[in-house]
Amino acid sequence: MEKNKFHILVVDDDNKIRDLIKQFLNENGFIVSTAADAKEAKLKLDIFNFNLMVLDVMMPGQDGYDLTKEIKESKNIPVMLLTAKGEVEHRIHGLGLGADDYLGKPFEPQELLLRVKNIIKKNTSPDIFGSSKIGNAELNLNKMTIKIKDKLKK
Repeated sequence: MEKNKFHILVVDDDNKIRDLIKQFLNENGFIVSTAADAKEAKLKLDIFNFNLMVLDVMMPGQDGYDLTKEIKESKNIPVMLLTAKGEVEHRIHGLGLGADDYLGKPFEPQELLLRVKNIIKKNTSPDIFGSSKIGNAELNLNKMTIKIKDKLKK
């Protein structure tokens, strides 16, 4: 898997968990955007292309189950539910709504990474991602990331 090729949206109302997941996935070569709730996630989903959404179930406002159902009806993006609700009936409910995977908290970061890689491998073609269109403008996250890293080195 190429570095900085795949874009992940992490949605969790817990700042600490959201930031730790972002840092860990960044260190493992992913571009990561974050959202604190469903409303913010939907705004970002309208602007950017994502290869995967890692989504907390228990959030204020619209919960992760309802957002999963909504996303699966309108977009073709894999969803991994990440939640403290790890009981069988919760996993079955989440998977029944169309989630591609379900990982209970607490979790091992390496397990999260392997699940992320597996979902992306099964659901993407590496040739079609890398830029997003906003009106007439095109935003290429791969080029932007490389330029930022080059400037930081100077």
